[in-house]
Amino acid sequence: MSLPQKRSRSSVKQLFRYGVVGVFSNSVGYMVYLLITYFGGAPKVTMTCLYAVGAVIGFIGNRKLTFAHSGSLLGAGVRYAIVHCVGYFINLGILIVMVDKLGYPHELVQAAAIFIVALFLFLTFKFFVFTASGSVNAGKV
Repeated sequence: MSLPQKRSRSSVKQLFRYGVVGVFSNSVGYMVYLLITYFGGAPKVTMTCLYAVGAVIGFIGNRKLTFAHSGSLLGAGVRYAIVHCVGYFINLGILIVMVDKLGYPHELVQAAAIFIVALFLFLTFKFFVFTASGSVNAGKV
């Protein structure tokens, strides 16, 4: 098997594991989001709190289960925090534009935002946060 084929197969496995971890954690998080907002919680405040909790839990699952990262814990942690800050602002921006400006229901917008942010996070985790050797340049060919 050639090197590109091995990388492709590895990427598919990572994407599958990321999806399994993500479907479980995001399903639980989204149900909690719906419950809190149903009882009067503000959508953006609720999303902020749940995003922070999910990010902390996700670091452990994605570092070990999805990407089998064995590089620097501190380096990966800092990169992870940076990426999640960007992901958070993508999510917040989607809510502000789609709910506050355009008037779409926050329940549907947040459901879509989960998938948009998840795709962004997978790509940045793979090529920036949890690189093969733990260095940012390891993902470059």
